[in-house]
Amino acid sequence: MALPLAAAFAAPNLAPAVIDVEASGFGRDSYPIEVGLALPDGRCWCSLIKPLPHWQHWDASAECMHHIERATLLDHGRDAVLVARELNRLLGRQTVYSDGWAHDYTWLARLYDGVGESPSFRIDTLRGLLSDDEAAVWHATKQEIANEVRLERHRASSDAKLLQLTLLQVRTLRRSRS
Repeated sequence: MALPLAAAFAAPNLAPAVIDVEASGFGRDSYPIEVGLALPDGRCWCSLIKPLPHWQHWDASAECMHHIERATLLDHGRDAVLVARELNRLLGRQTVYSDGWAHDYTWLARLYDGVGESPSFRIDTLRGLLSDDEAAVWHATKQEIANEVRLERHRASSDAKLLQLTLLQVRTLRRSRS
């Protein structure tokens, strides 16, 4: 790897904020159950979200991916309005990037609509930050980093950090080839 991972973890402001959302499923009735961030300063933040009363959809196949049980959300999830407000506090007016923009945008909209709030930040697709050369090595680079760092997979903040580290790495690889 061109960028030592220790340097990547310690290199604030080299990458944008990245967000990942885990959800109750993938259908139109799905809702966010966990949101995680990797911030430009290197900090990570994550929260389980207690389902709102009308959020009832639950897909067992989604649970198999993220390993979060609905009972865990009911017992340990944070109030949805507090999660929405904390996201606004942490992100301010910046743009945050997602590798699953269509899903994450929808789930965040469901969160904010559900609590009568508006996001202060903008969400955009991570792919828009990548050149074609960077996109071509994205998946292999992401797998290398996942193998080396061994972050807990399919949890929101771990996934966001992995995406942020991958972005730093593919940019470093591009610069080293120039």
